[in-house]
Amino acid sequence: MERREFVAAGAAVIADWRLRITDFSATNPQSTIRNPQSIQEPSLSPAVFQRRLEHAQAELKARRWDILVATPSTNYEYLTGYNPGRSERLIALVLPVSGSPTVVCPSFEVERIKRHSVITDLRGWEEQDDPYILVRDAVRRPKPGSGNGTIALESSTTYQSSLRLATALPGWKFTDAAPVTERLRVIKSPEEIALIRRAIAITQDAMAATFAQLTVGTTEVDVSHVLSREMQQRGAPGGGLVQFGPSSALPHGGPSGPKLEREMVVLIDCGCTVGGYQSDITRTIWFGDHPSDEFVKVFNVVHDAQTAAIELGRPGTPCQDMDRAARRVITAAGYGRFFTHRLGHGLGMDGHEPAYLVEGNRTPLEPGMVFTDEPGIYRLGKFGVRIEDDCTMTEHGVEVLSRRADKL
Repeated sequence: MERREFVAAGAAVIADWRLRITDFSATNPQSTIRNPQSIQEPSLSPAVFQRRLEHAQAELKARRWDILVATPSTNYEYLTGYNPGRSERLIALVLPVSGSPTVVCPSFEVERIKRHSVITDLRGWEEQDDPYILVRDAVRRPKPGSGNGTIALESSTTYQSSLRLATALPGWKFTDAAPVTERLRVIKSPEEIALIRRAIAITQDAMAATFAQLTVGTTEVDVSHVLSREMQQRGAPGGGLVQFGPSSALPHGGPSGPKLEREMVVLIDCGCTVGGYQSDITRTIWFGDHPSDEFVKVFNVVHDAQTAAIELGRPGTPCQDMDRAARRVITAAGYGRFFTHRLGHGLGMDGHEPAYLVEGNRTPLEPGMVFTDEPGIYRLGKFGVRIEDDCTMTEHGVEVLSRRADKL
């Protein structure tokens, strides 16, 4: 896949229009179940997933928990290498604190899951069977003769499944597995960061090509289709929000704004997925030759706010301090009440995940964390500006993984 085929043309047109790019946000941030028909072969080696399973067991042991149970979700995929999709038929990973993991699934799914997953112990159930009995047996296997223990249940497990598990395992205590799964996923390995870098490169090239194709009279929906096509042509599924003019003042506005005209703000907030890992970038430009003085001022304030957070960040910096650094700049410029959301969020297999850069979150940043830095100012009825870049924390400070926009 070639990264740069459209960059030169896109840059030339942007220069002609005197466009200035700001920032894009997250794409499909809440999705935890990806299309089971899509290509999901692990792009990471089996050894990576074996290490993850071992790390999960170590986290269980440290908390004196006995079992982790996960149904298809991002966390399930993180541990097994494949997301078979969630339906009314139970599929569940049972990971004991010691010993080998088991997957319980419909018998007709055994071969499919075996081909794609790193888990080798699969226990199939027939349509007329109660699958929770198989889960019960898998849970009890590491502790024969013991009637209870603590089960860490993956956070997105359906309520119905949790009730049926509790019925099948009376006497067992259930707790939220989030402390385990979040700790595993919040620190990215070099292999994970490499996939995120690739997603970022595709996203930025696709955005440049999309900006280059803007024309008077087009709609937000039209441009969003162009954006998705440009990502797909570069080998990655993706897309995002496209907002014109006053619509850009809605941080998560839908495609209902006006048609594009000259001398109008355009905001694109998008990302794509590579090997299961996502990018999340926002850029705001002026489509035309004469950006308003207010737009230039707001854009530069947002840019300075983003810079303030980048320069502050060091290992050990509390997440809330990053938000505060950006917010001080925007407030000092008189726009404090127009910065209406947190500064950023973690990024990885999900578009939004821990750690969150928000007031009240004292979690210290650590090397290997990947997060967005996306301050914004939103003037309802006028326009909004958001600049979003993807960053990672290193031993020495914040590294911006995407290409930052220039000040105006």
